[in-house]
Amino acid sequence: MPPERRDQAIRAALDQGLLTEAEPVAALLDVAAIRASASALRAAFAAVTPAGTPVLHAFAVKAAPLVPVLALLHAEGIGAEVASPGELALARAAGVPAGRTVLDSPAKTPAELREALALGIAVNADNPQELARIDALVGSEAATASPIGLRVNPQVGGGTISALSTATATSKFGVALLDSGAREWVVRAYADRPWLTRLHAHSGSQGIPLTLMARGIRVLYDLAEDINAAAGRRQIDTIDIGGGLPVNFASDEATPTFAEYALLLKEEVPGLLDGRYGLVTEFGRSLLAKHGTILARVEYAKTAGARPIAVTHAGVQVATRTVYDPISWPLRIAAYDAGGSPKNGPAVPQDIAGPACFAGDLLAENRPLPLLEQGDVIAVLDTGAYYFSNHYGYNSLPRPGVHGFVTDVRGKVRFATVRTAQRVAEIVAESGGAHSDALLAP
Repeated sequence: MPPERRDQAIRAALDQGLLTEAEPVAALLDVAAIRASASALRAAFAAVTPAGTPVLHAFAVKAAPLVPVLALLHAEGIGAEVASPGELALARAAGVPAGRTVLDSPAKTPAELREALALGIAVNADNPQELARIDALVGSEAATASPIGLRVNPQVGGGTISALSTATATSKFGVALLDSGAREWVVRAYADRPWLTRLHAHSGSQGIPLTLMARGIRVLYDLAEDINAAAGRRQIDTIDIGGGLPVNFASDEATPTFAEYALLLKEEVPGLLDGRYGLVTEFGRSLLAKHGTILARVEYAKTAGARPIAVTHAGVQVATRTVYDPISWPLRIAAYDAGGSPKNGPAVPQDIAGPACFAGDLLAENRPLPLLEQGDVIAVLDTGAYYFSNHYGYNSLPRPGVHGFVTDVRGKVRFATVRTAQRVAEIVAESGGAHSDALLAP
């Protein structure tokens, strides 16, 4: 989100009452910037593939499971990658057609598989047992319109965040190619199933260098070539390279870019992009992270041990990863006064605390910022993916309202509700409020 547009949106959000005593946290999404990211993704791969190459960019729904966001991306030519019945339901509610939807998950139930195959959704099987389930459902002739593939783990190594490294020697995802006999089993699995036409791997994520991502895709491509050679035909017609492009959380600069990654793949795995294979991508964080901002009021300003502390309403419930792993997930904080103007003044090291009842609920610790005062507003930047859309219900804190914004030709900022703020009554209802006497019976 460009800084000038962010400042303008924050002033407008306060002027238009999006941040109130009743709703002291609000999330903003820059619609124009999301459209630009989708366009950049499409252009990046169009530039490195021949005209007419089938390319499906499927947004990883887990990054922002919000129906209006999925509908916006669909309108911009982006499909959906889903990993649960809930995510599939969200994609369908957003109007994403089955032919532009991909189902990935390491724990698909028979019911999930039956639904996906009945709808014609592409399925990537995670392991031999799941492939056996699909065998039983589709029969030898694959009586389904669903493209079906197999996920493999290229085992090329991990990055700086071990919990997100999906291509390590012991990752839970896919068939581990370097394990004894695994590669041979994969080639044989395709030979036994002429209807198995896709191959999938996901080697990227936050903390993974682009070179390591490309190395994983090279392993995937080489395997596809070996399978097709063994089959004597182009059995695998589509390669799903996953997503995982990392995001720069240190500044407003959007790096690395989709274009940089596409060009690296063109250099390192040229056969992947020469038009012989269709392509699927599954980017999530990189499409949205830079285009979201969380606003929160400073309820109290205090000191402890001579360190200033700004107590706000944004904490672990919206920024779970940052609170529990601040080294891996640092977030930038911008300071504004009560009217929405950027605060000036000397930078003072201070803590930005959330509302949850544990000491570690901090968005930033000892962070130099203009001294925050009661009634000021903080903006938590780069939070468009995996933050306000993936709520953590600690202390029964409510989900914040989410608002998309655009600026019209007259410079006026217009907001549209993406998700209404959760009400206390809704928290009670989902916490068993209708069954209050369930445990009281003798």
